Amino acid sequence: MPFDSLGGLAAVAGLLGLCVGSFLNVVIHRLPKMMEEEWQAQCAELRGETPSTVASLTLARPRSRCPSCGHQITARENIPLLSYLFLRGKCSNCATPISPRYPIVEAVTALLSAYAAWHFGPTLQAVGALLLIWALIALTVIDFDTQLLPDSITLPLLWAGLAFNLVNTYADLSSAVIGAMIGYLSLWSVFWLFKLATGKEGMGYGDFKLLAALGAWLGWQMLPAIILLSSVVGAGIGIAMIAATRQGRNTPIPFGPYLATAGLIALFWGPQLTRSYLGLMG
Repeated sequence: MPFDSLGGLAAVAGLLGLCVGSFLNVVIHRLPKMMEEEWQAQCAELRGETPSTVASLTLARPRSRCPSCGHQITARENIPLLSYLFLRGKCSNCATPISPRYPIVEAVTALLSAYAAWHFGPTLQAVGALLLIWALIALTVIDFDTQLLPDSITLPLLWAGLAFNLVNTYADLSSAVIGAMIGYLSLWSVFWLFKLATGKEGMGYGDFKLLAALGAWLGWQMLPAIILLSSVVGAGIGIAMIAATRQGRNTPIPFGPYLATAGLIALFWGPQLTRSYLGLMG
């Protein structure tokens, strides 16, 4: 495909990524709160209490507001990236600083979306890559914030990976199914071995499901590279965080972001990394 055509496709995907990134900020902020509401409702039901009649939080309502003063965000104040710059990073009503994470998520989503379109071209692989990228970005930030990897994202992501590979989009279907099984069972085994040896839980069940989803998307052949990359990145960042913040070794560090990062690397450059690794080993 001509470079100009790929450039135009990447530009369109980047603009789409900006809009999706804005929505991902809503998902990142609200989904954990929605999960907490659901847990509280379930606990109340188990206690025999009457469920609350207060309107629950959803991804669509209520409209976004400033958490400090309650100012309702207008359409003009909700333009990806540009609104943050126009507002100089502050609420227009109370001047409370807006977290720079919002434009960062939008920018990263746009850049990765544009690169995926340029890398894969106008193919089904590009469509799947966009969906995978958006889900991994949301999971990464949610896990950093709450150390949770919501089933409402990981499980549909797993099934979507199998669906795309019905037509061998990234791997043949048998490799995808085996990848999902091995992805889950490998970390599940590590979890129980660590727990039996130390009496502590080293990771959460969401990590098993995320690796299973990556196996479903990319096939079992990519799992060694994903596990190795995530372990190296996680260990390096974990050591740096402990040294910088002087936190103890027992401070929990989310593993999901490193799995997500390794999954993205494998999505774009997995075959090359595998060939390089096998070349070094052989």
